[in-house]
Formats: sequence, C-alpha cells, structure tokens
Amino acid sequence: MEIVVTKSAMLSLLLCPLILNVERAEAQEQDVEAGDPIASNSEVGAQAIVVTATRREEDLQDVPVAVSAVSDEALTIAGVEQVRNLNLVAPGFNGGRNQLVMQPSIRGVGSSGTSVGDESNVAVYVDGVYQGDPYSTQVDLVEVSRVEVLRGPQGTVFGRNATGGLVNVVTPDPQFTPRARFRASWGRMREDSNKFDIQAYATGGLTDTIAADLAVLYRNQGGYVTYLPDGGTVGETEIASIRSKLLFEPSSDVQFILTVGFVDTQDENAATARPLGDNTLAANIEGVLLPESPWEASNVTFGIPGRSDFNRLDIALKGLIDLDGVLLESTSSYMRTRVHQIGDSDATNILLGETNMRVRPDTFTQELRLISDNSSSLNWTTGVYYYQLEGEQPLILINRRDVTQPITPLTLEPEVDNSSIAGFVEGTYDLTPSLSITLGGRYTLETRKFSQRINGVQLFTDAEEDFDKFTYRAAIQYEVSPFLNIYATYGNGFKSGTFNTFSPSNVAVQPETIDAVEFGIKADPLPWLRANLATYFYNYDNLQVTARAADNSFVLQNAASAEIYGGELELFVDPVTGLNLRAALAYAHSEYVDFPNAQVFLPQPGGGNLVSTADASGNQLVRAPEFTLTLNGRYTFDAWEGEAFVGGNLFHSSSVYYDYLNIFEQEPYQLLTAEIGWTNPDDDFTFRIYGKNLTNEAVVQQISPGPLAAYATYERPREIGASLEVRF
Repeated sequence: MEIVVTKSAMLSLLLCPLILNVERAEAQEQDVEAGDPIASNSEVGAQAIVVTATRREEDLQDVPVAVSAVSDEALTIAGVEQVRNLNLVAPGFNGGRNQLVMQPSIRGVGSSGTSVGDESNVAVYVDGVYQGDPYSTQVDLVEVSRVEVLRGPQGTVFGRNATGGLVNVVTPDPQFTPRARFRASWGRMREDSNKFDIQAYATGGLTDTIAADLAVLYRNQGGYVTYLPDGGTVGETEIASIRSKLLFEPSSDVQFILTVGFVDTQDENAATARPLGDNTLAANIEGVLLPESPWEASNVTFGIPGRSDFNRLDIALKGLIDLDGVLLESTSSYMRTRVHQIGDSDATNILLGETNMRVRPDTFTQELRLISDNSSSLNWTTGVYYYQLEGEQPLILINRRDVTQPITPLTLEPEVDNSSIAGFVEGTYDLTPSLSITLGGRYTLETRKFSQRINGVQLFTDAEEDFDKFTYRAAIQYEVSPFLNIYATYGNGFKSGTFNTFSPSNVAVQPETIDAVEFGIKADPLPWLRANLATYFYNYDNLQVTARAADNSFVLQNAASAEIYGGELELFVDPVTGLNLRAALAYAHSEYVDFPNAQVFLPQPGGGNLVSTADASGNQLVRAPEFTLTLNGRYTFDAWEGEAFVGGNLFHSSSVYYDYLNIFEQEPYQLLTAEIGWTNPDDDFTFRIYGKNLTNEAVVQQISPGPLAAYATYERPREIGASLEVRF
C-alpha cells in the first residue's frame, strides 16, 4: 500500500484548523451578543496536557513551541518500547540506530557520529536530566507518565544546545498513597522466537515526609533471524532494568528527589546485519553464505556473531525550594556507561572487516535554575549549566580486500575530555491579556580535549579546542480566542565542534549552526477536536557528517550547508464517547544546498563499493523522509460488566536515504500495530492481545555503506502476543 499526499492537499490540511476556528470564533461572537454563554472547552478532544517544554509546567496549548506529548497509553497502542521507536507516534521524528549508537533526527536534523563524546543533535533527557553520550540514549520506556518531543533548535533554557530538538521522558515521582502494578507479556515471532516482557512498579509513603518507588523491567527476546552458518538463530536480546526514586518533603516549600537506575543489555542486533542485495566484496569468494531474505544473516567475527552489549548506572538528585514567588531548582547527575560492540563490516561469514570496540564514558552535570512563580505579567527563567564527560574508546579495526591477505589489526586508543559551562535567561511578558512576547538567550563555552594512541604509539596528547556561542530565541504569541493561539518564533542553535576518535588527526571539526523560523497554530475549533499546526524554515550550516573511510574507519567532516522547510499537523478527535482518534502528518523538504566533497560509495560489479568524493548538492538529507503519517485510535465500550477496548496505530513513511548520493534507500513503507482487550469492573485487571508489524513489512533499521559492503539491519518481523496487567 502506498499513500500519496500532494502539496496542494497538504496545504489544505494545514489550513483547515485555522478556517474552522475562525468560523467558530465568529459564531461565538454572535452568541455573546445574543447573551448565550459559551461552553467550557476544557474537555475538548485532547484533554488538558501539562508539559515542561519551557522548563515550567504549562498547558500544551499555551506554549509557543512545537511539542508533541505522547501518553503511556498511546505508546502502548503503537508498540513503542524505546526512545528510537517514537517515530511511530511523534511527527518529524526519526529514530536512527547504528548497532548501539542512537542517531535520532527531528525534521532532518540529526547526527551519524559514533565517536565517544560526539553528542547527538537531538538531546535526550529523562526527567530533565541530560543523557549526554550517544551510547547512553537507548532509553527503555518503563513506567512513564508521558514523552515530550520538542521540534526545532533548543538554544536557551534546556541544558545542552541541540540543533534538532529534544526528547524528554517523564516518569512518575513517588506518591505517599500506595499503588502498584504488574504486567507480563508474551510474544511470538518467526523462527518460533519467544519474547517475554515483565514490568513492575510500586510506590508509597515510608514516613510522613518520605516516599519511594521502584520500577523494574526484564525483557528476553529469542533469536528471530535465521543464522546460515549453523542453521540456528540470532537476534536475541536480554534487558534488565531497575529504577528507584526517593522523595523527601520536609515541608510544603522544600522537595528533594534522589533517583538511582541501572540497566544491563545483552544484544545480538549486530549479528542480524546482512548485505543489501549482494553488495559485499565477499560475494564471489568460495564458501560465502549470502542471505536471500531480510531476516537471514551469516556474518561472523572470529567465529562468533556480532554483539552489542552495554550497562549503565544513573544517579540524579533534584531539589526544589519555594522562595516565596521564586522557585530554586537544582539538578545534579552522574552517569557511567560501559559498551562492548563487535560488528562485521562485510556482513558475511568471510572475515574481511571487523570493528571490535569498547566505549567507557563517565558524565557529570549540574544545573541551577531560578524560576518565577507569581501572577505578574512577566514570567522568567534563568540559570547556569555545567557538563563534563570523560571517556575512552579502545577499538580494533580489521580491513582486508581478500582472504589471502594476512589479518593485520589496527588498534586505536582514543581518550576525550569534554567540558561545558553555560548561562541562560528567558522571559515571557504579557503586553496585553492576549498578546505576549518571549525573549531568551544563552552563552555557552565548550572545551574539548583529545589524545590518540595507534598500535601502541602515542600520536599526541591533549589536543585542545575551545568553542563558544551565543544563541537566542524570540517568540510572539497572540490569543485570538480562548480556543485559538497563534505564534511565531525565530531562534538559533549550535552543536559544538568535536574530534574524530577514529582518526589520527588532532584537528577538530567546526561547530554546526542552525537558524530557524517557525509559525504555529494551536486550536480547539470544536468541542471534540484539537488541531495543532507548525510550519518552519531552517538555514543549516557547517553540518557535521560521518561516513566510512577506505580503511574501514570513519571520516568526520563539515558539510557546507542545507535548507529544510515543512510542517506538521496533529489532530486529536473524540467524536463519540469512548472513541479517541489521533492523526499526525509531517512534511519536510530537506536538501544539501552546498556539499561539494561528500564521502560517497559507488557499488561495484564484483561487490563492495568504491570510496570516493562527489558533489551531493541538491540531494535529500539522510534519515529525513519527505512525508510521514500516523493514524492512531482506541475505542472503549462496556462489555461483560467491565470495559472492552480495541486500538491500533498505522505509520507510513516515504523513502529514507542512508547516504549522501541517495543511492541506498528504504523505500516507502507502513507499520501497523493493533490491540484488543478487556478491563474488569474494578479496573484492577486488564488482559490484551496485540500484534506488531502485522503486515510483516521488512523495514531497515539502518543501512551502512562502506568499502567492503553495504549492509542493512532490519526491524523486527511480525509479533503476535498477549499481556496481563494487575493493579493494586
């Protein structure tokens, strides 16, 4: 099935909410003149949603920011288990992944960096705590209240500068009133693969001033990819996660929350890679095993399948003190991540190339904020933010073009030390009851240090670069009626320069910058309809882009410039009691305006790729589909003295490219999930049957072109399962 949306149809859809709301406002003005009361709109299709997009709690419809707030229920219906799956529900988001490296993008702005300390353009937060290292942003969504996805550069009040946007996973704080839940799920995939998922959560008061909670996840997924060398399977994943919060409220004006979390993952995702087509240099070597379908693999790294394993320890302390009209907030965090990743670079049973890498970052952050808390015409936020990352990334690279050559590993032992300090302020002033302006600024100073050792030889120590930048944001918002807000913003952002830890060079790439204009409408045009629209235009300069080098390492370079424009429309509809519908449409035109020396890969007749440079100007950005569409719905009705429900989520994406010449492509695709279930009359027991990827669509998770091969890993095939949830 292919969905085609013309630009004229897109324009009509985008303007529809404004037309409807103007008509409704005119009708209401006539009602007021006639003396008829205007009904409250607080129960409109999407009920009031509180978000922290501006670092203060506000109604989603009142903030002049393009933000999607996705509830736990919507995540469950869509089958979203991790941050990278948010593309199924959040318009403009693409959840890239290269083995264990998370590479998300929003509106086409994203990073493909794999160096330790090379941060993503899309910042990921958990309860406002920045997850700094890209290997640490693989966040499993366990007991979440909601997930907020902010689109556009974040250059003012949120911790780190982010040129693409940010994701904030909001989890519940401990409660003094006891509650608990337990959910167990079982799923079945191809190759008789079983998936077991157990989640538990409990909270309650320990004393009159102390409360605690505990969230636990255990997930075991069997191998679902046929492994040709031995006839078995690969793709097994085992995750164990635990998170606990301790809340201390000595008075109504003081609150402290200590969070401790640990996650351990054993993942064979790297072993599921297969050559795209027969694009591998090993294709004509005697004894090669070439997969014939998406969920077949044969890659071997010194006799074993590839692996991607990691563990992470998180500790955070948040404090809040009410100073009578001003809130003082402090957030301190420490994160320790350890990764071991082994990948086969030709994706076959013939050993031509391999990357065997360990990543060991330690991250510390400290943020202090002052937030106004009064009813004056001026609301403001100011603060300082400190970030420190120390990490090492020892790795072994193998690269040979035929099996007669000896195996000569190249060993790199890079170390990095990154630090940043920033000060920021942002304020919103109400010029009239309906008109407000927002001005914000942030000054950031970054220091990057890098040392490199290759095959035991110290090339250099403490190569150092300093970067600084002032970023800002201005917004104007007008409340046309109680049911219609319009806003316009202009702002910018930057991503610091960084070193390439796969390189012998001690020269850092330069920072990338982005200038963004956005216009938005947030409307409740009918009592059962909510429609939010955002349109934007970006000038994106000095892009930091990563690609494989001829020696199987990685090249990090600055692309000259890109231009991106488009829009997103979100609709929330409650047409009848029990029926909740949601639609999200995103359009993004992304183009490299000037990219004359792109690292490119040209497929060769005998397999593998010629590594060269070419002009990629005019091509579409990687991982930036032109169109995406999400349709999500749930219907609840009375049945057997309780409530039954049926729900589903359909996601459509246009083509996604994974190289600068737009050769390696995931063609347009759809992903369909569905569920049906029943809740008992006491609302403490729910049983559901679910299906994920019901059409068994073969969708690539990542395409990695290189000198030895272009290989792909695929999302999971169809999964059918059932879950049981008990609440206390």
